[in-house]
Amino acid sequence: MPELFSNLIQYFRTMQITPKNIIEIVVLAFLIYHLLRWVKNTRTWFLLKGIGLLLLFVFLVNVLELNVLTYIARETLSVLLIALLVIFAPELRQALEQIGQNNFFSRLFGTARLRSNALHTKEITGELVKASFAMGKHRTGALIVIEREIRLDEYVKTGIPVDGVVSSALLINIFEKNTPLHDGAVIMRGGRVVAATCYLPLSTNMEINKSYGTRHRAAIGISEVTDSLTIVVSEETGAVSLAVGGVLKHALTAEQLRHELEIMEEKDEKDTEGTSLIGRLIAAGRNGIKGTQTEKQPPERGRKRGRNRRKNAASAPKQEKTAAESGKEADGDEI
Repeated sequence: MPELFSNLIQYFRTMQITPKNIIEIVVLAFLIYHLLRWVKNTRTWFLLKGIGLLLLFVFLVNVLELNVLTYIARETLSVLLIALLVIFAPELRQALEQIGQNNFFSRLFGTARLRSNALHTKEITGELVKASFAMGKHRTGALIVIEREIRLDEYVKTGIPVDGVVSSALLINIFEKNTPLHDGAVIMRGGRVVAATCYLPLSTNMEINKSYGTRHRAAIGISEVTDSLTIVVSEETGAVSLAVGGVLKHALTAEQLRHELEIMEEKDEKDTEGTSLIGRLIAAGRNGIKGTQTEKQPPERGRKRGRNRRKNAASAPKQEKTAAESGKEADGDEI
């Protein structure tokens, strides 16, 4: 035992740490931290505990040298990787979607957002706030999803097409109790209500407050897999909440909701003004080439103008001569 410690101490003394090693340690720590955080917030935690128990069983079988069970465990582990991909398919898809929604990658490779896909007008924001708190006052449950960059076509297909201009009266009538369209979510796109009675995915986050019902879980779920905004009106308390990025901002006031929507509106407008980073570089290159071409054009035009002036100067005496001859002829006619 003392020899082991002395060997470890000697190893650390001789080990040289370079800046590359520090970068690798920081990156690995960052990835492991976010991996553990992701595992803890999803059902993956329970699945990993089951896999851990299975691996412990395989280890004990090998230690006890149980040949038949060892053979079965060895053959089972050979297909365990494929089974894990199938089991964790929803979680892996969600993780990849969250990586793809990162602002850095969106700005680097993404295209500009269409102005029609965001809020853009204060009138629409005002109608949303007015409708939300009018329904909250009468304890009318509502679920309003606002599409942004990621299209929600797969969820629109689950509902009934509406295609109406957004207004507080329309939203209140849709979510009125005992009406055909009141159950489910409304999806907005570009200032219009695209569909109603849409089904949304429920969140699998295990840390969500247990007091939240299905409507709030659906709002959080759609905000986890897309970049949409979701306004929730509680049927029990009348509280108005906003779900974005997997986070629910609960019990907002009218001013707070208006402020949050305006912040997202300004963010969408900034993203609309420019395309991706790569797109801007390509456009800048094209503009640079056009600029050099336009700079070369004026001398050409100047030379053409010089030639035209010389032609005009050469033709001027001829015109004067012909004018004089015509004058003489006219004098002769008068005589």
